[in-house]
Parts: sequence; C-alpha cells; structure tokens
Amino acid sequence: MTRTSSRRSGGRNARREMRAAALTEDQRAIFPGMSGGTYKPLSPSDIEQIHEAALKALEEIGLADAPESGVEYMVKAGAILGDDGRLRYPRAVVEDALEKCAKTITLYGRDPKHDLQLSGNRVHFGTAGAAVSMVDVEGKNYRDSTLQDLHDACKIADQLENIHFVQRPLVARDIVDNLEMDLNTIYACCSGTTKHIGTSVSEPQFVPEILELLYKIAGSEEAFRARPFMANTNCFVVPPMKFATESCEAMEGCILGGMPVLLLSACMSGATAPSTIAGAIVQSVAECLAGLVYVNAIVPGHPAIFGTWPFGLDLRTGAMTSGSGEQALLSAACAQMHQFYGLPGGAPGGMTDSKLPDMQAGWEQMCSNLMCGLAGMNMVYEAAGMHASLLGFCHESLILGDDLIGQAMRCLRGIEVDETTLAVDQIRDVCIGGPGHYLGTGETLSRMQKDFVYPTFASRTSPKEWDEAGKDELVPKAKARKEEILNAPSPAAFDPILDAELRETYNIHLPSV
Repeated sequence: MTRTSSRRSGGRNARREMRAAALTEDQRAIFPGMSGGTYKPLSPSDIEQIHEAALKALEEIGLADAPESGVEYMVKAGAILGDDGRLRYPRAVVEDALEKCAKTITLYGRDPKHDLQLSGNRVHFGTAGAAVSMVDVEGKNYRDSTLQDLHDACKIADQLENIHFVQRPLVARDIVDNLEMDLNTIYACCSGTTKHIGTSVSEPQFVPEILELLYKIAGSEEAFRARPFMANTNCFVVPPMKFATESCEAMEGCILGGMPVLLLSACMSGATAPSTIAGAIVQSVAECLAGLVYVNAIVPGHPAIFGTWPFGLDLRTGAMTSGSGEQALLSAACAQMHQFYGLPGGAPGGMTDSKLPDMQAGWEQMCSNLMCGLAGMNMVYEAAGMHASLLGFCHESLILGDDLIGQAMRCLRGIEVDETTLAVDQIRDVCIGGPGHYLGTGETLSRMQKDFVYPTFASRTSPKEWDEAGKDELVPKAKARKEEILNAPSPAAFDPILDAELRETYNIHLPSV
C-alpha cells in the first residue's frame, strides 16, 4: 500500500513539475494567431448574396454626411456625389479599393513579443468597449469608471496570456475635459501594457496633440511610424448608412499621422439596421466597404481593420442582447465575410448581458468567443470583462475570462490526427505485456502540456478536496490575483526620464509611482 501511494505521489509530483516548467512557443497547446475557420454559418451562396446586396446598397443608396475633405477624397477615387448629398459607389470603385487595400497587417506592441499578424484565419482575443461603469463584485453594484480603473485594466491584461491586445475597455469619467481624457487614456494604457492598444479620439482637433504624445512615447515620429503600437478605433459611421462627420475628420488625421485604423460599423439589428441577421450583415459590410474606399483614397494600402460590428436587439423590450446566440451568429458570419474579401477583420465576442461574473456571464461569453474563434475571426474584441450589454467592466471578470478564452482556444486548435496521435503502437505496448493503463507512460507525460490547457482558477478537484480547501470560489480567487498584479510594479511603466517629460508637458492625472 505504501509503495503504491509513493509511486502515485512521485508521478503526481513529476506531472506538477512538468506543468510548472516554462514552455517554448512551439510547446504550448495554445498561442496567439492560431488558425480558425472550421465553423461556417454561411454557405458560399449566402456569402455571394450578401456581397451582391452590399454592392447594390452602395451603388443605389450610398452614404450621407461625409465631411468636405472626405467627399473630395472619395469623389477623386470614383464615388459619385448626388444632388441629395449622398455618396454612391459604383462596383468598380469598391473593387479598386479592395485591390489596393492592405491584406495583411501587423499590429505592433511596444514589446515586439506582442506583435500580432492579421491575415487569413489567424485568431486573436482582446478587450474593447467604452464601459461607463465598473462592476463592484463584493457590493454587487456599479460605480462610475475612472482613469485608475483603466490603467489597472491594462496592467491586468498585460499579465494574461490569452488576452492578446488591449483596446480601451472603459471611459475615464473622472476627467471632464475631453482632450485631457484622450491624452490621459493613452498614458494610462501605455504605462499599463506593452501589448497593442486601440483607442478613440473625442474630437478631430485633438489629433495633432495625440500624435505628438505617441511620438514622444515611441522616441520619435519615425519610430512610431515604423512600429505603430496604437490604433485609432474609429466609429466612422452613424448607422444606417451615414458617415460620422467628426469621427471621419479625426480618422483622416490619424491615417496621415501613421496610425492604423479600425473601421468600426456598430449598428443595432432591429433599430439602426435590419432586424434580420443577414440584413444587418449586409448593411455593416456595405458601410465598411465605403470606409475602405475612404481610407485607400487617402493612403493606398494603409492598415485598416474591417470592423463589422452588428449588435443584437431584444425586439420585445429594445434591450441589447450582446450575450445572445444571435449575436454569436452575427459576429461569426462577419468573420466569413472578412475572409471572402481577404481582409483583416474584427467583430465583438465575449460580451455578456449579465451584471456580474456568474453562470449567465460564463455561458454567454463562451458562446460568442468560441463561435468567433472557430469562424476564424482575426480580432475578437470585447472578449473578456464586459458586462451589462457593454455598460460595465469588471477586473475580476477580465481575469476569469483569460481562463475561459484558453478553453475556447483549445477548441479552436482542434484535433490532430496522424500516426503518432492514433497511438496504435502505444495501445499495443500498454495492452500486451504492459501495465494496462496509460498513466505515467512517456507518451502521456510528453504531451501533458502540448495537448492540454489547464485552467488557472476553474476547479477540477473532488467535492472532498474542495471542501477541505475551504470551498473556494471563482470570484474571490480572481480578486486575489487582481490584488497581486496591481500591487506589483507595472512592467510597462515608462522610463523615469520619459515619464518626467510627459508629466511636465501634459496634465497627467495618474499619480506617479
């Protein structure tokens, strides 16, 4: 009995040591940029019909309210300005933009190890959104979000392996002046993470000062243009089929300043887009194609992410249904349209309508994250931390979302079938003259890390072990991890000389460390 216990204990210890050992990139079961594309909610015929309907909408309906500068750019590219003030796009104009546009994009991190290659079916998960509230998991209530909350979110995301990029997930509501909010948002994000960052611009006249700050952080304008670590998240349209005039002006300045752009068309199915899933996709695709013409009329080949973001709506109440099956279908189908055009694209996933990190949040977040990943979405935005239909953000949920995304990514990787994995020789060795089980075999031990993803917080213990460990729960464990991260120095913190220069030049609201 003692010998058996010792043997089991020794095997368990060996397995623990193997799991604790640092893995090289090629040894990991999951990693950024894994290929999806196995899930296809749209048939080839469906895709062609959506494409043709989008072209028809652009040619016959067009978009209104472009700024004068945008009209000039797009008319030179072949768009037609009607007497009604709407720009219409002949098929040839759209096809020309598709020919010129960037088909592969690198989104750079301040640390090159976080660079993301967007092409084909390569999948990345990250944050996004503009939540105005923070979720207090202990008091079970909501409060206004602050700049410190934003910095903390970035600092946490920087330490999470399955969060590959950080688009600003919440608004610093404690800063009233919009320019100061934009500048402090950049400071808070960049001092929190070295992963690629996305953020918006409140007003077009702020762009020069925003670019100046980015150039200072990069070391020079040339350095930023060579490796732009921040993208402009740009809601360039106000659905249905109208340009957001000021956002377009800001986008023009960001493009000329060397920032990649996310062309974000965020319609609401049943309100600002048709209520049908297919109709909402048609409108989003049409709007983003118009945006693609716009970008490539300014700078041909400029990095632009095709951001079709149709959202679901509960037609009984008018409430947003970000955690619904319909939302998962909308986003997954958009991934297919991105691939049809051969464009780097993104859409929302991982959102929940639940107010707290509970069972509802879990099933809703996994549903769209998994479907987007399997569909091959390049950029799955809002993949962790977003609650209450994008109104609330939760640090603990961000941490738990890292585990959830890890399991989704393992599904994305799929099943490898070859002579080794079919394991006939291993079955023979175990069954004929062997131990009669596979525990502790060389093959089992060698594939423990490469084939399996082990959750950090989810419990796989027996009820007895769980009881003896104090009946631990997910949220308290996530809260403890949050405190551990936030109490440590930020690896992304600026050099003290640069930090002093930034604080002397700008009114930085975060306290110095």
